[in-house]
Amino acid sequence: MKITMPLAIAIAMLGGAAQAEMKLPDLKKQPTAQAVLDEHFEALNTCDWNRLLAQYPDEAQVNLPNGTIVKGRAALGDLFAGFCKDPKDGGLKGIHFAVEHSTTIENTFATQWVATAPFLAEPYRGSDAYITHDGYMQAMVSTFDGSALKMRK
Repeated sequence: MKITMPLAIAIAMLGGAAQAEMKLPDLKKQPTAQAVLDEHFEALNTCDWNRLLAQYPDEAQVNLPNGTIVKGRAALGDLFAGFCKDPKDGGLKGIHFAVEHSTTIENTFATQWVATAPFLAEPYRGSDAYITHDGYMQAMVSTFDGSALKMRK
């Protein structure tokens, strides 16, 4: 079974109500660009919303497939809140991303990864560019498309 609606669209439907309920965590600067990337993967793999948002400054953005751009901490809070929901509630909590290959160019990482989870019928591969600046995740360009995940029946 495939998820029929891209994750980004589903999350966009959360609207301002989700934002009103979330208190954004304080920013937590990382000592190196590599530490920013490592923290991102660790927080994503544990679906730790506070740790995820602690690395994105106010002007951060995530570029998703099909021209979707999520800008600012509040919107990113909604994005990751939807992502970190239990799979039965439409989220992907429990998915695990592992880096297969990463190339570093200054403070930017071009990273190939594979996602696995007990609820996935097969691994899902993708590639992201992570742009770090001054100890934070400034921007991300992602190939991740939730509608391409093949779910177990």
